[in-house]
Amino acid sequence: MRTKTVFSCASCGYQSPKWLGRCPDCNSWNSFSEEDYTVPSTGEKARVSLYKDGPVLLKDVVASDVDRLKTNIRELDRVLGGGIVKGSVILIGGDPGVGKSTISLQVSNHLTRQGIGVLYVSGEESVAQTKLRAKRLGEAGADNLYIVNQTDLSLIVEYIRKLKPQAVIIDSIQVIFDPGLSSSPGSVSQVRECAGILAQLAKTTETSIFIIGHVTKEGTLAGPRVLEHIVDTVLYFEGDRFAIYRILRAVKNRFGSTNEIGVFEMGPEGLKEVENPSEIFLSERPDNVSGTIVTSILEGTRPLLVEIQSLVSRSSFGYPRRRAQGFDFNRLSLLVAVLEKRMGLALEAQDIFVNIAGGIKIEDPAADLAVCAVIASSFREQVVMPRAVVLGEVGLSGEIRSISQVLTRINEAEKLGFKHCVLPKNSCKNLKLNRANMEIIPVSTLKEALDIILGLAIKQ
Repeated sequence: MRTKTVFSCASCGYQSPKWLGRCPDCNSWNSFSEEDYTVPSTGEKARVSLYKDGPVLLKDVVASDVDRLKTNIRELDRVLGGGIVKGSVILIGGDPGVGKSTISLQVSNHLTRQGIGVLYVSGEESVAQTKLRAKRLGEAGADNLYIVNQTDLSLIVEYIRKLKPQAVIIDSIQVIFDPGLSSSPGSVSQVRECAGILAQLAKTTETSIFIIGHVTKEGTLAGPRVLEHIVDTVLYFEGDRFAIYRILRAVKNRFGSTNEIGVFEMGPEGLKEVENPSEIFLSERPDNVSGTIVTSILEGTRPLLVEIQSLVSRSSFGYPRRRAQGFDFNRLSLLVAVLEKRMGLALEAQDIFVNIAGGIKIEDPAADLAVCAVIASSFREQVVMPRAVVLGEVGLSGEIRSISQVLTRINEAEKLGFKHCVLPKNSCKNLKLNRANMEIIPVSTLKEALDIILGLAIKQ
């Protein structure tokens, strides 16, 4: 074998003999990094695939949800689609200190308490250091929880074949290396090759493998983009490392919905499930203050009530600032333009800040009307109608468009004691407008909605 220098794209793995500013395969800019590449000698056999089974008829394959392993962490099981599918590969990404290793240890202990064998591969900490962290979390470990400090993939595969655990946790993929490659750990070739071997091993042995992955400063997983294609499920931890709450979101799931989220609270004893996220997100909402409103969003099958805050103030600069935390910036610019054009609000010289309380990120268009209302509330210094939840998508002509699963959203708001619900008129066709504990207020235009929400057309 001989070694040569190549340049690999961090996004797709494309290799070039020279550095390129733009990848010709995936069109990513400044994604090439230098690494060593081992060229197989003549006559050398390629790596043998671990797959041994031949083709079978699909109708003869037996599979059921019974084959899922329950972690007994309800929020995690929800995100996974009901539990861990045997033989699946799950990638967990997130910022440093957000809780990736913490939840991995907690999953290990929950599985071992059910008699499930687990191998925890710590490539970044010694065995003693991992033990200290487990004791801090109150997890002493069981008889069938094995831990090893190892980065050599060939030895890790040997341990898996010897111990035959039902679940394996790799912490992290960026420090694992295949001795058959000359490139350094964490390089595109190493990450791609190691992930591929682990995926094959999982499918052939029905071992469920968790892979911890670091993220770049842009918030994407470090390593080649193909890593997310190799694995079955990709989970991202959202939330600031100094914040209390963490959001676990599935961005890819071959065995369940990709819209589900899990909500956790980080404490001294690790991550704890939040049973009622809506109540938590609204617990610190101030009363009788402008620039705050409540809306209902859907994350998979779960309705969540979140508080949207806004601050509008005269700009001291020539170009007014627009900032959004937890809300899409481009969508915010669109809604501000609608408010200026259709409502006549003089926002061109105003700094506008929008924040989703609790650290959650929302993409549901049903929050459009709430964002418009909270900006108008802060601009006019008017408090919104009390104990109201606001729903609706806003069109460019100022119309309020219908939204999905209205009844689910209303029931969640009613359960938490809200008395008014402003929502699109077209979404009220099959609803009782006079409910026992909640008043349904249909609206069709942005002007009509703001008049009601800001208290100009309803008795307080």
